[in-house]
Amino acid sequence: MGHMATIIIPAHNESTVIRRCLDSVVNQQGVHQIIVACNGCTDNTVSIVQAYGDQVTCLELSKPSKVFALNEAEKLILSWPVFYIDADTELLDGCIERVVQGMDERQLLLAAPEPEIRLDESSWLVKQYYKIWYQLPYIKSGLVGTCSFVLARNGRERFDRFPDIISDDGFVRAQFEDHERGNVPGSGIIIQAPRNLKSLIKIKTRSQLGMMELRAKGLMRFQEQKSYPNSLSSHLFSKNWLATSVYIALALFMKLRARFQSTRMNAYQWETDHSSR
Repeated sequence: MGHMATIIIPAHNESTVIRRCLDSVVNQQGVHQIIVACNGCTDNTVSIVQAYGDQVTCLELSKPSKVFALNEAEKLILSWPVFYIDADTELLDGCIERVVQGMDERQLLLAAPEPEIRLDESSWLVKQYYKIWYQLPYIKSGLVGTCSFVLARNGRERFDRFPDIISDDGFVRAQFEDHERGNVPGSGIIIQAPRNLKSLIKIKTRSQLGMMELRAKGLMRFQEQKSYPNSLSSHLFSKNWLATSVYIALALFMKLRARFQSTRMNAYQWETDHSSR
C-alpha cells in the first residue's frame, strides 16, 4: 500500500467556491484526511464544509490569516505527503495518486500538480497575458502559479512554522533546489483565471510583493533565477508580438505597483480576485 495523503485547504469566505474544491477531493483515491481551515469567515463557508460530515475535518478559526490557518491545520496531520490547496481550485481525477507516485519515483521533496488555467470567461487582455505567461521558462520549470504545493515529510522538515508573510507558496518553493521539486506530469489542478484586467493586476501584484517581502526578510534559502528576457525578445519578433507587448507592459506596471506597496507594508490590505468566484 502506498502513502496516504493529507489535504489542507485554508478557506476565508470561500462559500462560492468551496463546494467545487471539496467535490474534486473527497472521492480521490489515496486520501487519508481532509482538513479545511476556515479562518475568520463571515459567510457560510463553515456550514458548507460541515455538511460533508466525517469526510472532512472542519477547523474553525477566528483569525483571518492564511498562514495562521496553515499552522493550525498542520497540528492535525496524520499522514504524508500533505497537499496544501487553495479553496478556489479543483483537482482533476486521479491527481492525488499521480502526484504521490511521481514524488516517490523522482524522490521529490516538494511537488505540485500541473496547472490548467481556465480562460473561457476572461477578457482579451487577460488572455493575452496568460498566452505569454504560459510559455516562460520560469513557469515551465515548475511549481509556479499552481495555487497548491505538496510536501513530503522530510521536505516539511526544511522549516519550522509558516512565517507571517504574503506568499506562502513562494516561501516554500524557495526552501528547495530545482532538482528537489517539480510538477508531476499527468496530474492536474484547475485554476480559474481572473475575468478582468483589474483582478489580474491585483493577484499578480500580490505575487510580486510576496517575493519582494521574502527577499527583504531573508527567507529565501535558494534564490530563484528568472532569466527570461531572451525568451520575451524572441516572442516580440514573432506572431505573438502583440500578446508579448501586452505582457511586458502589464508585468512592468505590476512590478512598479508592488514596489510602491512594499514601502507601505504596515498598511497592506490583502487583494483578492473576486471576479472568478
